[in-house]
Order: sequence, then structure tokens, then C-alpha cells
Amino acid sequence: MVTVEKIGGTSMSAFGDVLRHIMLYDKSRIYGRIYVVSAYSGVTNQLLEHKKTGERGIYALFAEGADYHGALDGLSVSLKKLNAGFAELGLALDAADAFVDARIAEVKKYLDAMHHVLASGYISRQDVLLAARELLASIGESHSAFNTVEILRANGVNAILLDLAGFDDDMAWSIDERIHNRLKGLDLTHNVVVATGYTKGTEGIMREFDRGYSEVTFSKIAVEVGPAEAVIHKEFHLSSADPNIVGLENAVVVGATNYDVADQLADVGMEAIHPKAAKPMELAGIPIRLKNTFEPEHPGTLITKDYVGERARVEIVTGSDKVTLIEIHDPSMVGTVGFDLGIMEIFRKHDVSYILKATNANSIAHVLWENTVTPELVAELKARYQVVTVKKSAIVCAIGSNISIPGVLARAAQALADAQVNVNCVSQTLRQVNMQFIIERSDYKQAIIALNHSLCVIPGMPVPRA
Repeated sequence: MVTVEKIGGTSMSAFGDVLRHIMLYDKSRIYGRIYVVSAYSGVTNQLLEHKKTGERGIYALFAEGADYHGALDGLSVSLKKLNAGFAELGLALDAADAFVDARIAEVKKYLDAMHHVLASGYISRQDVLLAARELLASIGESHSAFNTVEILRANGVNAILLDLAGFDDDMAWSIDERIHNRLKGLDLTHNVVVATGYTKGTEGIMREFDRGYSEVTFSKIAVEVGPAEAVIHKEFHLSSADPNIVGLENAVVVGATNYDVADQLADVGMEAIHPKAAKPMELAGIPIRLKNTFEPEHPGTLITKDYVGERARVEIVTGSDKVTLIEIHDPSMVGTVGFDLGIMEIFRKHDVSYILKATNANSIAHVLWENTVTPELVAELKARYQVVTVKKSAIVCAIGSNISIPGVLARAAQALADAQVNVNCVSQTLRQVNMQFIIERSDYKQAIIALNHSLCVIPGMPVPRA
């Protein structure tokens, strides 16, 4: 039986645990596994930009024509420092450092050629920058995949490197074609295959999926191979709420859920798996298992297409305190067909997607990610509509595969009221898998604690305070 398994960047940085708890844990099934690996934690941030803070990386230097050579030299030092940390696991530093030198040299050569093309003005600047972004992104996964294979071989495991970054060929393949052709003829039964999370393709994997590309590679490999199960190893369990907020003792591990719930989580930034990666596997009928890297004996969470909980309950409470509420109030709205189309056109112009929408006779409220709300967007809305209110907010969600029962919404609202949390906006659709509450940003943690305690944890326990 072949399995396809994704290992995230934080887990990869603790590779000793990955080796013990995943790759060598079950001696009876070391082989027949394809590992899709992310870059070590922080490397892609250094290459592109910090995923959370937006701090600029090497890509911005190249785009500005600044000293990207010096930055790549600095990256080389960082990667070799990471290599040194894995020497005790069997990594041969001479080979690992030589790989870094060779790859950085190749990247410099390609970027220099792109820089000359940019100066010529013959080709779209945007297209060249997108190509540079793809090239830079690939470095991290190629580095971690190479090291993984070397360490496995040093530990007596037959391991094959599947570097999908495309440095060793000039084939103009799509992403799917590259994965299909590179897997063709490999003995998956008697080997461990380590694939890069980045895949080169004519359509550009980052152009299509940006920083979610490693899970897209994982998904496409899974669909190609057709495993009984695809596994994602993370540094935490999928739990009823964030243990850092509610406390480890109050975070109930979710044993099973469905793809619909996974989509709801992704919509508010808690990605069990990137939604564009999940959909092909859902359509192919491939279950996904989420496992905690550091608890190998725990079965984790199984995500399937048709799962519905045997008893009605909320499975997960989550949300974000990085959202902004924009409300449009206009008396002319009532009875006007298509009034909200104009708002959507403005959102589309500014490349903005909303998380939640609520409306009444003369007001429409949208919840957007805070970092997408620009002064230009707000100015255009204010120029067109009578009253535009912009309010930094938080969203909390009560999500489950089977919450379509009387009283759940009332219990959630009462829990928030008991915690002195005021609800500014609320939304729930007919499908009833997600109740969404917009609240004051300062109330976010207390709201998560209150909802988790009321809807997910054993009744009768005292409510912890934020």
C-alpha cells in the first residue's frame, strides 16, 4: 500500500522528531511512502516575504534591482547553518553544502538573465517578476528534500529524491505533466520517495496558488497515485480550539470531520489544508488524515467527503482578530434590485474577497481580511455610498458537520452574552455548518474560550478566563 504524506515546515525544522516519529517509527512500513516536504521553517519567508508580517525578502530586492546577490549569499550561510544542525542525524555536510552552493549559483545565473530581460523592456515586467518569484520559492523545498534523502540513506533506507523544481531539465511541462512524468517508472513499493513541495509548471504554481503551493503538489501527487489515505503531518492536532488560547486541557482533539468543515476553517485562515488542494482529493474520494508529528501513536483527524457526526455538536471553534468590518448604509437600498452588485464590482477591482456578508433593508456589512482593506478601497466606497463604516473587528466561528439542531445558535449567543461579549454581526446559512459572529477585537480570546467551553467541552466545568 502506497501513502502520500505532507510534512510542514515547522515539523521539518525538528527533523529528528520527523525521523523518529514518522519515517522510522513503524519498521514494518518504512517503504511505499511518498513524502512531500516543505522548506524548513522561515526559509520561504527569507526568499519571498514573511507570510504574517509582510517583511520583505530576496524577491523584493530582485524586483527593485537591489543587491540580490548579497542576499543570496546570506541565504547560503543560513542554509548551511541549518545543515550543520542535522549532522548528528547522519547528514554529510560536504554533500549538503555543495548542493546549496550549486543551487544558489544556478539561481544567480537565472536571475541575472531575467534582470537583463527586464532592462530590455521586451517582455512584460510582471511576467518576469512572477518567474523570479517561482524560481526563488523552489530553493527551500529542494534544499529540505535533498537533505531528507541524504539522512534517510545514512540511516540505511532506500530513498529517492524527486526534485520537481525542474533545474535538471528543460521540459515545458504543466504541473500535472511534470508530476506524472517524474513518477513514471519509480518503484514506489521498495523505496521511500521524497518530493519537493514546489513543482515547476508552465502555468506557474505560485501564480495560481501562491504560498499554498506545497499542499497543491501534495494533492496532485495523491490524485496521481491514488493512495488509500493521504496524510498531513503538522506540529499540532486539529482541536476544538487553539490550545494557546483555551489551554491544552480544554482543547478536544477532533477525531473525524468532513471536507465541508475543512473549507470553513480555511475561509477564516485556519487551514487544515489549502481549499484548492483539498478539492481534487475530495472529488477523487481520497481521505485526508491530519496527524501531530510529535504524537505518532495518536490516530489524528480523518477528513472524508461524507462524514457526519453521530451526535449533533460543534466540533471546532476558531476565528481571527485580523479582520475589518465594512458596512454600507444607504436609504435608497431598500427594494433596489442588484444594489450590492456595485459593491462587488469595487471589491473585484481591488482584488478583495470577503469572509462574511450580512444585510438588512438599508445596510450591507462585509467582513474582509484587514490587510486587504486599503485607503483606495475605502475612498472609492465613500465616494459612491452615503454612509461607509470601517471597523477593526474579530470573527469567531462555531463549526461542525452536524449542528443543524434547535438550540445550538441560542447556546452560542448565550455563552457570548455570559462572557460579556457583544455581537455586532451574525451569519449562518441554511446548510448550518458554520455560525459566524463579528465582535469587538478586544473580546476575541474571551469569545473563543466561552464558545469552546459551552459547545465543545464537558458541561459543568468552570469557565476559564482569558
